[in-house]
Amino acid sequence: MPGMSGPPPPPPAKEASYTAIPPAKPFQPSLRYPSNHKTIYDRNLNRTKTTEISLASFAYLFNTLITYHHAKSGSVSEIESRLNRAGYPIGIKLLDLLLYRQPPRSATRPTRILDLLQFIHGTLWRALFSRSADALEQSTSKKNEYMIIDNEPVVNSYISIPKEMSQLNCAAFVAGIIEGMCDAAGFSTDGVSAHWAGEGDEMWPGKTIFLLRFKESVIEREEAIKAGGGG
Repeated sequence: MPGMSGPPPPPPAKEASYTAIPPAKPFQPSLRYPSNHKTIYDRNLNRTKTTEISLASFAYLFNTLITYHHAKSGSVSEIESRLNRAGYPIGIKLLDLLLYRQPPRSATRPTRILDLLQFIHGTLWRALFSRSADALEQSTSKKNEYMIIDNEPVVNSYISIPKEMSQLNCAAFVAGIIEGMCDAAGFSTDGVSAHWAGEGDEMWPGKTIFLLRFKESVIEREEAIKAGGGG
């Protein structure tokens, strides 16, 4: 009302003082170096047995790999195909690595089918599993088919497979390694697959056959070498 004064107006608010925060920088992963400034690339390729990975660690990592591909697959054949593809690049790299680790006089790249198969049966298997494979055979009906037999593949030793997936053979991962090594050596295949062979075998129920099917061009080259006196 006129002649009456109300409460005094509040004092004007002071302007707040802020400091601008710069935007977060994008994450850029970087290598962490140990105190001696060395990386895995500085290690000697001729590693000894004392530096091999433990079986428990391998089993854990391999189970994780299977779980990952199982979650992304809709069938047993797709899981095996994925495992095969996971092993393939390992086989390509292992050929040069294993040849590098051979004594200089025996470090010869395989040039014949039998030489390659014996290299896989012996040198590759010993590098991966500390023993040779159990058998090496050639098909009696198809000259381009060979079989490497393992009575108890370690990749199947700690795998629990449900009944509805009883046909799954996780040694498809090893088949991929074999296929990669064959291609790296110049012996192209129509595929390498892993098959159960221990049904009814009380001693070796997990026996697995790795079936290698070489391309016709490889067989023709082999026969041409023989015809030319190559043995």
